[in-house]
Amino acid sequence: MFDKKFNEFISLLERSRSTVVLTGAGVSTFSGIPDFRSSDGIYSKQYKHLSVEEIISLPLFERDPEIFYSWAKDEWYNLADFEPSIVHIALAKLEETGKLDGLYTQNIDMLHTRAGSRKVYELHGSAAHHHCTSCRASYPFDEIYATVKSGSVPKCTKCGGVIKPDIIFYGENLDNSLLTRAYNAFSKADLAIALGTSLIVQPVASLVYTTISRGGELVIVNRQSTPYDRNATVRFDDLKEFSEALLAYLKAR
Repeated sequence: MFDKKFNEFISLLERSRSTVVLTGAGVSTFSGIPDFRSSDGIYSKQYKHLSVEEIISLPLFERDPEIFYSWAKDEWYNLADFEPSIVHIALAKLEETGKLDGLYTQNIDMLHTRAGSRKVYELHGSAAHHHCTSCRASYPFDEIYATVKSGSVPKCTKCGGVIKPDIIFYGENLDNSLLTRAYNAFSKADLAIALGTSLIVQPVASLVYTTISRGGELVIVNRQSTPYDRNATVRFDDLKEFSEALLAYLKAR
C-alpha cells in the first residue's frame, strides 16, 4: 500500500511546476526535540504552575522575563545539541534537485537551515536572532546563549533593555510580509506538502487551503489526523518511512 501511494505522490511531484512545503514540530521529533501537542509533548508539562502557553506569551514575558528564560534555558537554548533528521535532509535534497520552490516552517529550531535548505521561511520566527525590546538592537543566538545558560536574563549592551528572541509569542502577530509571501506561494502552487503538522494553528494552517481552493494538490504526512485529511490527494502516516523513500528516490533520480 505504501509503494502505491508513494508512486502516486512521485507522479504529483514530477508533474508539479511549483511545489511548496509546510512543516511543523513533527519533523523535528526524529532529531529528539519534543513536539507540542502529543501526550508527552511540550504543552503537556507545566513549569512553576504555569502552562507553556502562558510562559511563551508576550504579556508574561513583558511582566517577568526571568520566568521565560529560566524555562527556556533547558528547552529552547539547547537546540544546538540536536542534529537534522532524515526529514530535514530529504527536504534539503528536494530543494537541491530544483523541485522545491519554498519551505515554510512553524519550527524555530533552525534545523532546516542546518540541513542545507536555503529557501526556508520561518513563519513563527527563529531562535537564531534576538532583539532588544527597548532600542531594537540585534543579537545572534550564540551571543545570548551563554547568558541564558548561566541563569541570567540577557540585557542589551547598548541601552540595558531586556532582550527577546525573534520568536512569535502568544499575543504577537506574525510577520505580515512573510505571511503574505506564504499565501502567494501556496495559492500559486500545483502541489503543497504538509509534513509533521497538525494543521490546527491558524493562520498558518490555512495555507494549504489556498492551494486546494485554487485547484492544486495536497499531500499530508502526519501521524495524527488533521482537519484537511479529506482534502489530501495522498496521505501518509509514517514520516520517517516517507522521508527515507523520498531521499532514496531523489538520490537515484
